[in-house]
Amino acid sequence: MTSPRRRRPTLDDVADAVGVSRATVSNAYNRPDQLSAELRAEVLRVAKELGYSGPNPVARSLATSRTGAIAVMLDTGLSAAFSDPALSITLDALAGAVDPGGHALLILPGGDDGGPNAERVLAAQADLAVAYSLADRAPALTAIRERGLPLVVIDQPHVPGAARVSVDDRGGAELAARHLVELGHRRFAVLSAQCLSAPRSGLLSPAAAKRSLFRDNRERFAGYLDPIAAAGIAEHDVLIRETSGTSREVAMASARALLTHEPRPTALLCMSDELALAALAVARQLGLEVPVDLSIVGFDDAPGAAWADPGLTTVRQDLVVKGRLAGEFAVRLLGGEKAPPPVTLDVDLVVRGSTASPRA
Repeated sequence: MTSPRRRRPTLDDVADAVGVSRATVSNAYNRPDQLSAELRAEVLRVAKELGYSGPNPVARSLATSRTGAIAVMLDTGLSAAFSDPALSITLDALAGAVDPGGHALLILPGGDDGGPNAERVLAAQADLAVAYSLADRAPALTAIRERGLPLVVIDQPHVPGAARVSVDDRGGAELAARHLVELGHRRFAVLSAQCLSAPRSGLLSPAAAKRSLFRDNRERFAGYLDPIAAAGIAEHDVLIRETSGTSREVAMASARALLTHEPRPTALLCMSDELALAALAVARQLGLEVPVDLSIVGFDDAPGAAWADPGLTTVRQDLVVKGRLAGEFAVRLLGGEKAPPPVTLDVDLVVRGSTASPRA
């Protein structure tokens, strides 16, 4: 014979045991600033003795019409996304900014449309959405608009009415290309993450690269090409190739294709540090000495850039500040405030050992 199931203690049981109102017990969990430290400690002590673990989150969401979740929409799958240190650092700062308010992140991985599946976005139980580097016109953005959810954009795209924090992509790319031009380089290549609706197996023309579905790619292409053109180098002489993802393993094939092209480029501009580190590994496999035979510049200044051998010259963006600002914007929107003006963060060129003048 089975014993009768023990009834789960309720908020009312705790209130009766402490001798306070139901609202006081609720405040001990949800609005601790409304109680003295001594009273809250007593409520939590009695709750623990009774085996009461706190308000039922499902019941609370039904009562408040809030889930406590923030949907973070990514442009790629989870394995590729979390192999990218820049994303991890940004999301960690975002989570730290929203955590004090009791908000959790709901990660929605992306697919072939430059963002999550629209049906998944429509079904997601979330109070606000964060778009992390989505493609222009990604169906997920239409789904957010249909739901009427507040939106924070990190990097891209530009969405009217949304809060947004981004970096000076074009200015950073100009710094990188100008540095190489001033060192005397004249044979350039660009390694990009996927920039069109489907990855290309061969070289991209500058015109095709400028039609990227991702705004930051378009801005960085323009930033790279302007100083190169100003040095009298024709756009069509710049080798451009994209990868089908952001991870080092995937990028190595595209890097190899660029570094075995004849004539071989002496300067390689990479749209992320992960791509640059992949190129550094391929250069080593090919017997190329960096920076004597090849100069490489990345973008982000993720931790691995400084640890590379040689250290990676790169464009530094403040990933922590970017994530924290996005989180602060989210909290403000959830509090009923209007979207603040867009913020564009400055970038800097960090020169390390991966760049030098070309071999004479």
